[in-house]
Amino acid sequence: MIQLIEVCELLKASKNSTQKYTLREIYVNPKHVISLREDDNFKRKLHEGVLPDNLTDSHNFTRVTLDKGQTGLELVVIGAPHIIEMKLKGGSRELLHG
Repeated sequence: MIQLIEVCELLKASKNSTQKYTLREIYVNPKHVISLREDDNFKRKLHEGVLPDNLTDSHNFTRVTLDKGQTGLELVVIGAPHIIEMKLKGGSRELLHG
């Protein structure tokens, strides 16, 4: 299992707060990951100020699709796709068989 930080929508955002999202730790089984793709939509939300204050403009976001049987489950996590891929691989190198 790999630990990632998910960006998830607040169910009840206060009227005075512009933040509509929160962060939480999740654990993902790398064997169930179908795809990774950059999510520029959340980069825009970061600039709009609706994401938590502890994020900086240098943060990137990745949409992770997980296999869930008949359907997939999509999560948005903090980190560029190549960083998330390295975490999922556990830094292991693949042996090329020639």
